Amino acid sequence: MSSAGETALPHPEKANARQCPPETRSEFTPLLRDVKGQDLLERRTGWYAGTMVTNALGLATVVTGMALLGDSWWVLALAPVLAVLCARTAFIGHDAGHAQISVNRVTNRRIGLVHGNLLLGMSYAWWNDKHNRHHANPNHIDKDPDVAADVLVFTSEQAATRTGLRGRLTRHQAWLFFPLTLLEGLALKLHGFRYLRRQSGRERLVEGTLLIAHVTGYVTLLLTTIPLAHALVFAALHQALFGLHLGMAFAPNHKGMDMPDPDGQKWGHLRRQVLTSRNIRGGVLTDWFLGGLNYQIEHHLFPSMPRPHLRLAQSMVKAHCHDLGVPYTETGLVDSYRQALRHLHEVGEPLRAGV
Repeated sequence: MSSAGETALPHPEKANARQCPPETRSEFTPLLRDVKGQDLLERRTGWYAGTMVTNALGLATVVTGMALLGDSWWVLALAPVLAVLCARTAFIGHDAGHAQISVNRVTNRRIGLVHGNLLLGMSYAWWNDKHNRHHANPNHIDKDPDVAADVLVFTSEQAATRTGLRGRLTRHQAWLFFPLTLLEGLALKLHGFRYLRRQSGRERLVEGTLLIAHVTGYVTLLLTTIPLAHALVFAALHQALFGLHLGMAFAPNHKGMDMPDPDGQKWGHLRRQVLTSRNIRGGVLTDWFLGGLNYQIEHHLFPSMPRPHLRLAQSMVKAHCHDLGVPYTETGLVDSYRQALRHLHEVGEPLRAGV
C-alpha cells in the first residue's frame, strides 16, 4: 500500500525481519562530519529572534481583535487563528528544549518557560523529560513514553491486555485518534500541573508560578474582552483546534514505523533514528504548518540542528542513507496520516475479531 516514490516498509512489529547488520560508529560519523563542515549545527539566533517577535505580534493582534470585536459572535473567528499561533508557540518551546535556539542552556530554558509554561500552560520541564526519552529510544516499547500503553496502544501485545472501556477504545482507536487530539490542549495543562510534584522546590516554584499565571491570564483575557457565553465557546474552540493542530504535526512522525525489538539486535544511533522516523514531503507551507517536524529524520539525527537548517541537511542525509542501504522513508502529508491510522487500526484488529 506504499505510494509511488515511497520506501516499502515491513510491519512495525516485524522490524527484525529487516536483518539489519550491526551499525558501526563509522555509519554516523561521516555524516556528522559533513554536517558540521557545512556549519548546519551553528545556531540561527537572528532567525529565531524574528520568529519569536513575529509570533508575539500575532498573539497581540489576536488579543486586540478580541477586545475590538467585544460582544460580537464574530470574535469566534479569532479562535482558529489563536490556535495556529499557539502551535507556533509550542514549536518555539520545542526548539528551545533541543537547544536549537542558543548554545546557552539558561537562555534556552528561559525561552522554553515563557513559550511553554507562561503562554501555553504546558510544563517545560515535563515536556523536556518526556521528549528527550522519546528521542533517545524512538518507538522502543519499553523506553519511549510516546508508545507506552495509555489511551492508545501501538502493539498487538499491548492490545491483548485491554478490556472493558479501554478495550472498546482500542477496537476503534484509528477512528478516535483525531477526535481525541481535540483534548490534547487540556491534557498538556493537566500533565504540567501533575509534574510539579516531581520537581525540586525552586523549580516547582518557578514552573508552578508561570502555570498559574497562564491560567489566570487566559481566564482574565476571556472574561474582560468578551461576554461569558462567547468566552466559553471561544475557549472550547481554541483549545480543541490547538490540540488538533499539534496532533496533526506529531502524528505522521513515527506511528506505523519500525519498532525495535527490546530483546533483539541493538540498533546504533543512525539506524535507530532513521528506521523509526518518517519525513513529509512539501514546501515552505508544509515547513511552516508542521514547524519543521516534517524533517523528522534529520531532526532525530541532529536534535540540536536549528529548524531552518533541516531542509538544507536533507539531501546529505538521504544520500548517506542510500549509500549505506538504509531505507529513508518520505511520503506526502495525507498518506502519512493514512499509514499512521492504518497501523492503529491493525493493532486493534484482534479485539474487533473477538467481538
